[in-house]
Amino acid sequence: MATTKLNKLLSLCKDKRAWLALFAGLALTFGYAPFNVWPLTFFALAIACYVTDTPSPKQAAKYGFIFGFAWFSLGISWVHVSIAQYGGLPLPISLLLMALLCAYLALYPTLAFMLASRFVNTPWQRVAVLIVGFAVFEWLRGKLLTGFPWLSFGYTLTDSPLNTLAPLIGEFGLTLLCVLVGGCIYYIWQQRSAKPIMVMAACLLLLYGADALQDKPKHSDKSISTLLVQGNIQQSLRWEPEQFWPTMSKYRDMTRPHWHNVDLVLWPEAAIPEIEDFANAFLVDLDKAAAFNNTALITGIPDYQLNSKTVYNTLIVLGKKHKEDEQGHYQYLHTNRYQKHQLLPIGEFVPFEDILRPLAPLFDLAMSSFTRGERIQHNLIANDLHILPAICYEIAFSELVRDNFTERSDILFTVSNDAWFGDSHGPHQHMQIARMRALELQRPLIRATNNGVTGVYDPILEQQHTIAQFTSDVLKTDVQLISGYSFYSQYGQKPIWIVIALLVLSVTISRIKSYLFSRFEQDLL
Repeated sequence: MATTKLNKLLSLCKDKRAWLALFAGLALTFGYAPFNVWPLTFFALAIACYVTDTPSPKQAAKYGFIFGFAWFSLGISWVHVSIAQYGGLPLPISLLLMALLCAYLALYPTLAFMLASRFVNTPWQRVAVLIVGFAVFEWLRGKLLTGFPWLSFGYTLTDSPLNTLAPLIGEFGLTLLCVLVGGCIYYIWQQRSAKPIMVMAACLLLLYGADALQDKPKHSDKSISTLLVQGNIQQSLRWEPEQFWPTMSKYRDMTRPHWHNVDLVLWPEAAIPEIEDFANAFLVDLDKAAAFNNTALITGIPDYQLNSKTVYNTLIVLGKKHKEDEQGHYQYLHTNRYQKHQLLPIGEFVPFEDILRPLAPLFDLAMSSFTRGERIQHNLIANDLHILPAICYEIAFSELVRDNFTERSDILFTVSNDAWFGDSHGPHQHMQIARMRALELQRPLIRATNNGVTGVYDPILEQQHTIAQFTSDVLKTDVQLISGYSFYSQYGQKPIWIVIALLVLSVTISRIKSYLFSRFEQDLL
């Protein structure tokens, strides 16, 4: 038995396709922020198409799994930073947990490649089925077990020339475009044919033609002055009760010199770590200070509601809400608030908590018992602005963000605390994801975090201003508002799924015709 396993391992080590699959998966990481070598995505997918181009679904699944495991192992390696530093687990166990997570995520591309190997007769059918497979399984990756839609291929195009298509087809459409281009590159090499080039060109011309027919959102004549505050509180201190007042005082003191000449002040997720009901005096004073200076402040704060024993990760508005609101009238549980809907597993809620919490500190972190807010909520109103909010992990869920977009939404605002992930590429990927949401919806992005990346982003000019990571600082900048609506903000992913349905229909008809023709030939013989 041991000899057989050793022989299989040696065989795998000599397998060139396995090494290529591993290389392609690892290379994908450098397509994302902070590296942004976006053409790597196309070539990595082309290599993945090559190594999984086999009539054996089992072989395709093996190479697809190696590709997917390498993709996520390096791409989300930042997750291990939080497990290693705050999980309280031995290194072998924490590495095993990471391996299990990456193996689970690798199942989705594995199934897509296996599907393409099982149901194709020709190159065009294989590319079509790959597109269908990635559409279905990437969608499922964002839904099952609360979803983890991180590192979709389309995010690598955030800073590429193809990002102009984001307001038309969204990141989901860009992901499928990556699959198309990767498949075509492979068949250009494999067949030494110009047909795949023609297919790519035709698709791009069609997309750019459709984009040209749209009324593009434009800058309005209104701009606002914003102040973003980055406190840079150490993660180990954030939930220590004796640190609550120093943290709250720090944010207040960093804001105080700038009250008088800004329209909007933004603090990050749980910038006020004290439970909202217990911080009433502080919030009332803050509310009066903002209103007196004719401005508004949005801050994150935990809200533990004693009567229902529920706790929400919350954003609240203080100070001036409407034009006629000059005094500020903060009251606990006022309706101008947002409660996080998409909670982070382990970090904000623990499945099977009666079993898992006693096992290790990883499953018993502070503030890991949040309650889920409603999926659709009203935009926040601050100084007569309608603010579309998303807290931390939520910004990766494009459908959730879009479903909360309204015709009156002026700004996309997201808060986070990426101190969990240290000096890794995770916070940069997080900012990249947020910028993609801004490109899709064509609204200016404001992102406030505890220790970076804090900044603003204009999706029309594609300009970004940020505060340096791991510093206590403020960013005061003007934000130009945008009028008009993108195609994606109006229709979301529906047009993409119509195209997917047409691809399924085309492949099905083609296979039926091939089957009937082969039967006809057999009958003639």
